[in-house]
Amino acid sequence: MRQIAALPYATDPDGSMRILLITSRDTRRWVIPKGNRIKGMAGHRAAELEAYEEAGIHGIACPAPLGRYRYDKKRRKGDVREATVEVFPLAVTGQLPQWPEQGQRELRWFPVAEAARAVDEPDLQSIIAAFREPPKDPGLFVRTLLRIKEWQTERTGMLRWFHALMPKQGRFFEQFEDHAATLVTGADALARLLKGGPDMDVHIKEISDREHEADDIIREVLQDVRRIFVTPFDRSAITGLIGVMDDAIDQMNQTAKAIALFEVKEFPSQMQDMSALIVEAARITAEAMPLLRSLNLNSARLHDLTERLVKLEGHADILHEAGLKALYNQARQGNPMDFVVGKEIYGHLEKVTDRFEDVANEVSGLVIDHA
Repeated sequence: MRQIAALPYATDPDGSMRILLITSRDTRRWVIPKGNRIKGMAGHRAAELEAYEEAGIHGIACPAPLGRYRYDKKRRKGDVREATVEVFPLAVTGQLPQWPEQGQRELRWFPVAEAARAVDEPDLQSIIAAFREPPKDPGLFVRTLLRIKEWQTERTGMLRWFHALMPKQGRFFEQFEDHAATLVTGADALARLLKGGPDMDVHIKEISDREHEADDIIREVLQDVRRIFVTPFDRSAITGLIGVMDDAIDQMNQTAKAIALFEVKEFPSQMQDMSALIVEAARITAEAMPLLRSLNLNSARLHDLTERLVKLEGHADILHEAGLKALYNQARQGNPMDFVVGKEIYGHLEKVTDRFEDVANEVSGLVIDHA
């Protein structure tokens, strides 16, 4: 038996993440919204529907699954059948006042680690636990060893005293994390924008505001690169990483500008799915940035995150090609300008995902050079 499920999550202002779990109707154990596949409906769309019916939530479902888990499903006849469940991340954007299974289940938000411990299935525990891993604390002993290693690699004599007098480190890690936060907010607004509706102007302004905020951050980074004598990474690596991150938010803003210019009000499913991939890519980038503070300790996790970013970009390419083909076939029967406008929007969305792949490559380069 093949099923689909949604992993509903929300990010708090401090960057921490929560997972929404619900209880099953029969055993009252903690699970995630899940159900059978629906013929003719994509898996992530069916997961969205299950999340609405079972928990009354709506949001942005990523079309690229996080993984699969298995469990034994008890059927009404009394027999047991193994079910394989494909899990799609769902960025929750709201809770409805009423929903079909209201009152039949308990709903509760958990921190990620607690949510992983609350469910019974081992594979699902692993999926949830790996969804947002906190940066590892090296501990006092390891921090001391790392500091000794740094000290031993510095030149001795007068140059060491000269280094001590010069400004060090700067705020690069904080700036990376602040910029990643603009990507998360901008991606969320972009996904909401591509759903249409009466608040499109609000979402366009939100993207523009975050793009201006990101411009301020990159200016600070470039100033610090010139000012700081000792930087945590090579200057080219710092400017390269912040540059591709800034290109991502710039392309989000270009997408919003194109939508406003051509007064587009409705968007095909492929565009919406590409925006959902961008939401997931921004979430992963925001998780990766704090891990750069301890590359040695977090290299394995950073490898997993960059690998998923690359896979998301590949998924976006497939959606881009399918969307253009559908757009072309539709325009042949109607207004050719629809293809021109749609191609422009698709082009910007593809460039956003390309820039996130560039983020993955920059981070991978840091891990190779410094871990």
